[in-house]
Amino acid sequence: MIKEATNLMKAGKFEKSLIKSRIALKFAIAIKDGNSIATCYNTIAATFDELSETDKAFFYYQKGLVYANRTTNDKLKNWLYNNLGNIYCFDKKEYERGIQYYKKSLEYSTKTHDTTQIVLTKLNIAWAYFDIAKFNKGLPYLNFINKYHPQFGDESTIVALNMLNGMYHCYKNEPKKATLFFETAIKQGNKGDEKSDLSFTHQEYSKFLLKNGDYKKAYQHLAAYNAITTELNSEEKLKKINVAGINLELDEYKREVDVIETKYKTKQQVLLETQSKNKQISVIIISLLLLIIILFYFFFQNTKLKQKNKLKDIQSKIQENIINASVDGQEMERKKIANFLHDNISALLSSAGLHLSVFSSKNQIESEEIGKTKAILKEAHDKVRDLSHELLPSLLSRFGLFYALNDLCEKNSNSHIHFEYSSNIDEKTRYNSEFEMKMYFIVMELLNNVIKHSGAENTTLSLQEVEDQLLIHVWDNGAGFDTSEYNTIEGFGLNQIYARINNMKGQLVVQSKLNSGTSIHIKVPISHTA
Repeated sequence: MIKEATNLMKAGKFEKSLIKSRIALKFAIAIKDGNSIATCYNTIAATFDELSETDKAFFYYQKGLVYANRTTNDKLKNWLYNNLGNIYCFDKKEYERGIQYYKKSLEYSTKTHDTTQIVLTKLNIAWAYFDIAKFNKGLPYLNFINKYHPQFGDESTIVALNMLNGMYHCYKNEPKKATLFFETAIKQGNKGDEKSDLSFTHQEYSKFLLKNGDYKKAYQHLAAYNAITTELNSEEKLKKINVAGINLELDEYKREVDVIETKYKTKQQVLLETQSKNKQISVIIISLLLLIIILFYFFFQNTKLKQKNKLKDIQSKIQENIINASVDGQEMERKKIANFLHDNISALLSSAGLHLSVFSSKNQIESEEIGKTKAILKEAHDKVRDLSHELLPSLLSRFGLFYALNDLCEKNSNSHIHFEYSSNIDEKTRYNSEFEMKMYFIVMELLNNVIKHSGAENTTLSLQEVEDQLLIHVWDNGAGFDTSEYNTIEGFGLNQIYARINNMKGQLVVQSKLNSGTSIHIKVPISHTA
């Protein structure tokens, strides 16, 4: 029945073709044959296309494409996409969209190895591009057609091909070639039945002649275009009159076909809705299960991370406490040993030297051995005193932190490195002795790091007292280092300093870059003298 409907359409018996197509569509829907349904819609659309009922043709081509895309009939898809491309380009004048449909058609004709259809589709694409003056985009398609049309082309497209070549050479400003192709197209068009392509050729040739100043000839071809177009319009009107003559209203036909399809959809609707609901319920259940699994996973990972961080904090605190206990122990030992050396050993050595001097003066004995003994006792006394001052500087205990730090900068300055001391705090200011001792040894450690590791020429130590906080800034213009790796650099001791500052509820900030010096900021709450 579909073949009969197609043959009736080709024979110009459009009303019979539509009736036969409608009956075929009814049976195709009843047996749920998607391929037949799509073919019926294509035949109906093509019939309306022949009748120049473009809107109805467009409607049924689209319906046919919906069903064709559910099948493996690539040949039918090719025709549907090509026909929709024709409507978009030559009726709706939506060229870009039409070209997209042509290219889709080209995909399917390539899949089916239909060389004749490939040539036809590429001709349509070239024509569409040329119509919107995108000649460079259309040229590859035209070159293909010129090459393969003699072997695979259709005689019905020979007029269009020559016209396109004429349009291209007109664009390239090659009048002789353009004239040859246009006149060849017109000559071939006058011999055949492709009046539509012939009319377009007259129109494009007229534009070309007008552009080149041949107004008389341009008018003649424009008149030929108008005459052929009028003739084609009359034929289309006659076709419509013939169809209307058997009282088949086209709009009524469309409604009747829609009713046939609606009945088919109604039978399927319950099953489809049930399947859809079941599918939705399954998706919801699976989604909920996945969500629960994901939430549980993140909860578990979060708990694990918290425990890990808590353990890490405890380990860090233990390590910090060990460091502080070690440092506090060292400082206590320093103080104890310094006091012992100063109060006992140094005093004993001084006493021994005094007794020896008194003995020598009373007995008037001046032997070489006694002189050497005096010198040894004095040297031992000096060394013990120096060691005592190293362990606990006398300036620190006698005059306080600021005298001691100023003296430390002066002692460490030499021809290679200069330590500059600055402070807005009165040097007579005193704090808690343990606090002063801790801060002194922290600063001393930082200055030792500068001497050992930085290679600096200038270093600044500045101190400020702000809102019961002691601010210490140590800066040098040395080599600097990568702050992310300072804890691994042997001899820096910054981890110990950080632990000590943290134990005092203070803050330590290290800023440094390779070859850009180092800046260290310390802020600690002041512990005043009780």
